[in-house]
This record gives sequence, structure tokens and C-alpha cells, in this order.
Amino acid sequence: MVTANPSDSDPQSPGRPQQGWRLALYTIIFEADTRAGRWFDLALVWLILLSVAVVVLDSMAAVHAQYHEWFDVLEWVFTALFTIEYVARLACVRHPWRYARSFYGVIDLIALLPTWLGLLVPGVHVLIDVRVLRLMRLFRVLKLTAYVAEFGALGRALQASRRKILVFLSFVMLVVLVMGTLMYVVEGPEHGFTSIPVAVYWAITTLTTVGFGDITPKTDLGRLIASMMMLLGWGTLAVPTGIVSAEFTAQRFNPNHPPTTRTCAECLSEGHLPQARFCRECGARLPPSQRDSIG
Repeated sequence: MVTANPSDSDPQSPGRPQQGWRLALYTIIFEADTRAGRWFDLALVWLILLSVAVVVLDSMAAVHAQYHEWFDVLEWVFTALFTIEYVARLACVRHPWRYARSFYGVIDLIALLPTWLGLLVPGVHVLIDVRVLRLMRLFRVLKLTAYVAEFGALGRALQASRRKILVFLSFVMLVVLVMGTLMYVVEGPEHGFTSIPVAVYWAITTLTTVGFGDITPKTDLGRLIASMMMLLGWGTLAVPTGIVSAEFTAQRFNPNHPPTTRTCAECLSEGHLPQARFCRECGARLPPSQRDSIG
């Protein structure tokens, strides 16, 4: 009786082969628990770092002029090795198309395409710097995917905060539009505020405390408005951080029980947990949750 492969239960899993050379190759490439797997990952880390170093050095005009021939040779060596590795990954999994469509499969392909496309279609040679995406492969090689739970927590916190952040951004857009229009009226085209969009651009750079300095108020009233914008921006930047941090804290203490919209009939407090039977504020009995009613 053939034992089912656990990885095949996941429709997104490329599948672990059951026997033969594909199983041996799969163990080396995808599993780092063996000595061969650790050596493979270590060699791959060095190849990725060296290839990215070549891309960075090749972008420097002085270094490129002196060593561009060596860089071209090294780039083709790296491309050939990464191509062999990519083909080997497709060959050793039971479902190559699943791997090709996965996140890391796409990253592997993107790391190869610029060089091959630059050879076949010279017009797209500008995409050669996309090779820096090879660094993203270190997340897999260094087993940083162990932190995928933290990434998921960040995504859930942002998802839960989306309405608050949207309201905040709407407020910011309203402020920069009003203040930009006001500065356009106060300063005028003679001081660089040639239109409302230009004034809004100034308001955004001022509110975010970037302050390029390409447009500056010249009148006393304009400087007063700019000062107010600076102080407002100093306090505004912390709002999104506080919103997301609050969601992180809420998920940490209630990871599996998100609050509901049930409202206490006595004190009108809301945000009670699904399993709560009494109000956490006044102790009054709560109405049944929708989940209980449906059940």
C-alpha cells in the first residue's frame, strides 16, 4: 500500500517525490537537514551574494569601464548555474507547474530572465538590474520562512486597520489640499506657488517633514502657515504606527478570538468577544452573537 504524500494534500505544494533520483535531488535542494542539503544551501548563498555584488559593482561607471569584460563572464557563469538549479528544482518535484507558479518559483525565474532576455532582445537590456531580486532567494535558503507567522500577523494587523488608515489618509489629503490652496492664495505665482497642484506638492513635502526646499514661502503669513504644517506633520506621522501597533497588541492577547460588533444594551459598549456572555464594562447579559444564532 502506497502512503500518501503529505505535501500533496496542499494544492499549492509542488509535491515531494516518493523514490528514485528525484527524491535524492529533492532532499538536497529543498531540505537542509542533511549534510548535502546544508552544503547546497551554503553554496547557493555565496552564489547569490557574489552575483548581487557583481550587479552592484557593474553599476559603477569607473569599475564598469575597467572590469566590464570580467563582469560579463561572471554574469553568464552565475546565470548558467542558476538556470541549472532552476531546471533541477522543476525536475525533482512531482508537480513542476505548482512550483513554477509559487512565490519562490517566480522569484527564481525573474532572477534568470533579464540576462537571457538581454541576449535575445537587446532592447530590454535595461532590465538587467532586476537581477538584484536574487537577494530575495535568501529568505528561502536561510530558512527565514520560519517567520512567516510574523509576516501573517503584520498582514492581519494591516487588514484590520485598513478602515482607520483610510480615514487617516483621507484626513491627510484634506489637510494638504486645504493648506496647499491657502498657500497658493497667500504666496502666489511670484513666490513659486504657480498652481494649486504645486502648492499641494509643497504641503505634502512639508507635512511629511521631508522639506526639499525647492519651494519656500516668502511672506510672514506664509511662514506662519508653514510652521503650523511642520508641527502638524510632526504629530501626524505617528498615527499610522499607533493604529497598527494597537492591532498587533489586540491580536497578541486575542489571537484566535477576534472581537465582534455586539453592543451591550445597558452601557452601549461594543467589541465583545464571540464567547462572551456578559458585558466586560457593566456586567449586564449580552445578546447572543450572530454566530450563535446561525448555529
